[in-house]
Amino acid sequence: MGRKLIFLLCLSASIAGLILYANFTIFSEEPNIFATLNVIAILIFALPIILMKYKEYSRVKELERMFPVFLRDFVESVRSGMTISQAFKSVSLNDYKALSYYVKKMAAQMDWGIAIEKVLLRFSKESKSKLIGRVISSVIESHKFGGNLTNTLEALGNTALEIEKLRAERRLYLQSQLMTGYTIYFVFLAVIIILQKFLIPSFAQTGEVGLPISQPQMIEEYKSIFRNLIMIQGFFAGLVVGKIAEGAMIAGIKHSIVMTFAGIVTYTLVA
Repeated sequence: MGRKLIFLLCLSASIAGLILYANFTIFSEEPNIFATLNVIAILIFALPIILMKYKEYSRVKELERMFPVFLRDFVESVRSGMTISQAFKSVSLNDYKALSYYVKKMAAQMDWGIAIEKVLLRFSKESKSKLIGRVISSVIESHKFGGNLTNTLEALGNTALEIEKLRAERRLYLQSQLMTGYTIYFVFLAVIIILQKFLIPSFAQTGEVGLPISQPQMIEEYKSIFRNLIMIQGFFAGLVVGKIAEGAMIAGIKHSIVMTFAGIVTYTLVA
């Protein structure tokens, strides 16, 4: 993963560098195009890191989604008369998507004779999931004090399943909030474009005589201000939308990129 990230960073840095070179040599006299290409270059440079972070976030969410299914299958295997090691080996044949790798690894470790507490702790650390970590911690504590492991796993599996159901319901409910966030941003963008196209030129014409700068300079200054406002609004509105819709700031990065890119391109082409 480290080499892949370095390669992608070098590639994105090269592309961003070419865009910046062309921008400074060809479009330095075109303020709108110059600023837009700078933003695009920054986004391209940051894209690999953002994608890696989002991929990790998606991986953890997939693990948490499949974890209750794994616990249910494991409990059923144990209740059918299998030992814990046999149950791990049995469920490792099932498809749990991103979780399958970890289940097979735990089954192999159990075959090697590693204690179940150590196996579960390693899985908890490797998963990097707070939900799975809490479940594993409860299982280990129950096992240490002589609790029934099967009953504990079944109860915790049901709890994890209920949590995942609540998350799904929350995501469904907040889809309308996501659309509202996008609508508000594009209304804001429309207002900025109207101001730039109609209001600012009329102000410049009305006060042209007493202005310390020329009318074209005034219009260009407002273009620069509005462009910065669009970028700031797009970036932070995307983060808020992601946090509301999916409960994580990293989930909002994709919305920030979409909003900022769409806003800057639209503003450049229209205004």
